[in-house]
Amino acid sequence: MHSEQNLSPQDKGRRARPDQSQPTKTRVMLVEDHRSYRESLSDALTERGFEIVGECSNGEEAPAIAVSARPDVILMDVTLPGIDGIETTKQIRQQRPETAVIILTMHADQDMLSKSIAAGATGYLVKDVSVDEIGSAIKSVIAGETALSPNLAATVLAEVRKMDGAPKAERVITKREEEVLQMIANGCSTPEVAEQLFISQKTVKNHLASIYQKLDARDRTQAVLQAVRMGIVTLN
Repeated sequence: MHSEQNLSPQDKGRRARPDQSQPTKTRVMLVEDHRSYRESLSDALTERGFEIVGECSNGEEAPAIAVSARPDVILMDVTLPGIDGIETTKQIRQQRPETAVIILTMHADQDMLSKSIAAGATGYLVKDVSVDEIGSAIKSVIAGETALSPNLAATVLAEVRKMDGAPKAERVITKREEEVLQMIANGCSTPEVAEQLFISQKTVKNHLASIYQKLDARDRTQAVLQAVRMGIVTLN
């Protein structure tokens, strides 16, 4: 690990350099204090067609760089010097709610996972995943889905199942929104929901946006958790 004093200004935070020639590239920011890992990950993601628009090695600088660089997705380490990755995620999500944050850490820890989701993270990956899996996770959160390491997905499902069977609450979402959310809880993707309900993917996304607002949820995971807690949907 390199100390902060040994990092160049470029290492501390590479500001955005918008590439107007390739506007469709997903913009990614890296928050990671291990310089060698950060650089290798940056190179590997660039080779796979992602645009690295910002990098930094600590939580103090990350929010300002995120506002300047305007990333679509941030890969966030947890064990940062100073402010940790969970608090940094919370600050960034408050300032840039449109930016998705994927926690990328050595710790496959249920408590840390719960705190990360509460802070606004939409993904949680353990660092033993491959770069291709990280790339797939980035694409998933851009599509509005949640990305979890396989060994943690079962943990989340188990936590949700504990909430299942709660008393039915007064309806706060429409019948159609209930249908959409139930299919999401069953593991359907946006295209699958659209196909089975004979509606467009845009309509599905509009329903999800309405659901998020009504249930005070940031993403699909929180919406399903809240809906199960309220007895709106069930898990099969």
